[in-house]
Amino acid sequence: MADEGDRQTVCNSIVARVWTDPGRSGHNSATARQARATCRIEDEGPLRSSAPGEANWHRRVLALALPIIAANLTQPLLSVVDTAIAGHLPGPSFLGGVALGGLFFNLVFWGFGFLRMATTGLIAQAHGAGDRETLRATLVRALLLAVAIGAALVAAQGPLIATALALLGGSAEVSAAAHLYCTIRIWAAPMALANYVVLGTLLGRQRATAALLIQAFINLVNMVAAATLVFGFGWGVAGLGAATALADTAGFALGAAILYRSRSRGLVPLAWAALFERAAVARLVLVNRDIFVRTLCLLACFAWFAHEGARRGDAILAANALLLNLQTFMAYVLDGFAQAAEALVGAAIGAGDRAAYRSAVRVSTLWAIAGAACFSSVYAVAGSAIVAALTDQAPIRAAALVYLPWAAASPLVSVWSFQLDGIFIGATRTRELRDTMALAMACFLAAAVALQPVLGNHGLWAALMVLMIARGLTLGLLLPRIGRTAFAA
Repeated sequence: MADEGDRQTVCNSIVARVWTDPGRSGHNSATARQARATCRIEDEGPLRSSAPGEANWHRRVLALALPIIAANLTQPLLSVVDTAIAGHLPGPSFLGGVALGGLFFNLVFWGFGFLRMATTGLIAQAHGAGDRETLRATLVRALLLAVAIGAALVAAQGPLIATALALLGGSAEVSAAAHLYCTIRIWAAPMALANYVVLGTLLGRQRATAALLIQAFINLVNMVAAATLVFGFGWGVAGLGAATALADTAGFALGAAILYRSRSRGLVPLAWAALFERAAVARLVLVNRDIFVRTLCLLACFAWFAHEGARRGDAILAANALLLNLQTFMAYVLDGFAQAAEALVGAAIGAGDRAAYRSAVRVSTLWAIAGAACFSSVYAVAGSAIVAALTDQAPIRAAALVYLPWAAASPLVSVWSFQLDGIFIGATRTRELRDTMALAMACFLAAAVALQPVLGNHGLWAALMVLMIARGLTLGLLLPRIGRTAFAA
């Protein structure tokens, strides 16, 4: 028995070393599977494409996508709850301060969203390969990275918050309220970013219902804590910041408990040398770096869109913001299918299962297109009623109706870039994501500069469509590479 245990340990180390090689050809996952087969190591097992038919794949996609969509739709509730409670405090400065503070955290945390996306792809591939050692090590590495970034935000909070609030503007009273809110909430930044890793891990392991449970729990804690601290203890804006920080911390505690209870048994203790193995750390850093650059480019495009809209007057600015809310709501839903693709594509590549990869891509994309068609139809038919429900100010309503056709067309134009993002993230082909996003940003800026002088705000919306088309087209042209290289071995 001792010899058998020694052989198993040696084989585990071989699998871990092969899997963490940063190469992208798919050879490493195949070699890892061969090593496990040779050593007869029992593990959780790879993803199998033993499903008898297409109907089973539709069920698998929906079983992942629907809880993810529900979880995505709960995310704006944190800001909604804070805004609603701040609206009942005396004076407009409190509401303005919470709004600015919420915007600050939305921008910062969105910028570090790569922690969720990269983790999903890496975990999904390890899960599909049945490589429990790599899955555990990837989770711990990602958590350490998230906590380190969060700690850096806490350490740099003084100049970071002051600079951001100065750029966002606001009166002295509003800025003071926002500063108080931010300086309290930012202490939970390590936990908030760690939640991205927990979410990415659960999605990569195809446990979308658990991800929904955590998101719902975070919102419940936030609502109860905010009402208690603001109305019960009279903490005002400070209470809102503390409540959101408490909710993020409680959410991480629940997520950590779920991951711990579902951990793989029988693994050897995780050694520091394996945790900080150079090739594995390099792969994690490179994947996160590429997605970070891609996200910064996307943020820059939307910042430019908002800036140019503001130059055309308050009514145009407000109308654009209102219509972008329709875009955001649509994105929360369509991202559910993209994130389902992340998990299924990553698992298929980890398992070396070309048939499963093709089914995951095809079925998740069909559902995403169907969702986009529904959104476009609803916005085209009921868009005017939606606009009327969102604002009663005649100038804003009139301007929004002029540009509503762009919002109605956007789902069918945008769905391709959303879905392909998910496929490439699941395949951890993040270099392509980075490069195509940079190219798409250049196309957007060129279109905006060329079309706005001729078409005004219509030109700005046309440039936004160019951005989405460029993202989808370039990724679509590169998509066959995944099938050729990921399964080449």
